Amino acid sequence: MPEKPQETAVYTHGHHESVLRSHTWRTAANSAAYLLASLRPHMRILDVGCGPGTITADLAELVPDGRVTGVDRAPEIVARARATAAERGLGNTDFAVADVHALDYPDDTFCVVHAHQLLQHVGDPVGVLREMRRVTRPGGIVAVRDSDYGAMTWYPASAGMDDWLDLYHRVASANGGEPDAGRRLKAWALEAGFTDVTATSATWTFATPAEREWWSGLWADRTLASAYAERATGGGHATAEELRAVSAAWREWGQQPDGWFGVLHGEILCRK
Repeated sequence: MPEKPQETAVYTHGHHESVLRSHTWRTAANSAAYLLASLRPHMRILDVGCGPGTITADLAELVPDGRVTGVDRAPEIVARARATAAERGLGNTDFAVADVHALDYPDDTFCVVHAHQLLQHVGDPVGVLREMRRVTRPGGIVAVRDSDYGAMTWYPASAGMDDWLDLYHRVASANGGEPDAGRRLKAWALEAGFTDVTATSATWTFATPAEREWWSGLWADRTLASAYAERATGGGHATAEELRAVSAAWREWGQQPDGWFGVLHGEILCRK
């Protein structure tokens, strides 16, 4: 018999400052544009894996007569999300610690259930989609966006950056995740029982000097100081010296005047 998919996976990145530097940059405009045309002022939305709450807060502003609930499994990040909403004076949000595999909400509760960069980090993405579908009202939408590491590309060529991508695949896969989730979203949704699935894609591009400095810097720091770094060395995937070489490759790429980096995301809108 095939093995049952593991219900939980280790969150590869952790919540080091170098990770939150990226997460707090995310907005509804740069991370959920594919969903925005479907929103209506009265909607009730669940934001699963809300992180520090920047996208959650944007969604709340777009449904002024509705309500947005953000959930995450890390209590300290839920507290950060609450603070984000409070700083923006939003009265139509609430937050909770939750397990996406067993959401503490009745069937047919939300108009929209949204997740950004979540399914790549869970052991059973199809099961998670089924749970998201369960709490969505008939006629409602499950909206999911995930990057695809295997489709990331950059210029100029860098052997150290090649080593980074190979290492990230090994670490994330060993943690129970699927780093190339973007290309699999439609297939997972169909397996989860959705029959009305719209699949699209979008990119982030980092090419200006400021963009290169920011993107290369956060990855250079993440490679040395985050939970990802600890899991890379602790799992036997890389030595500290190899991590330093990868970090240096990121900084070297960031200094190239013709440097360019593209991140591909898969997106799905699933109508229940």
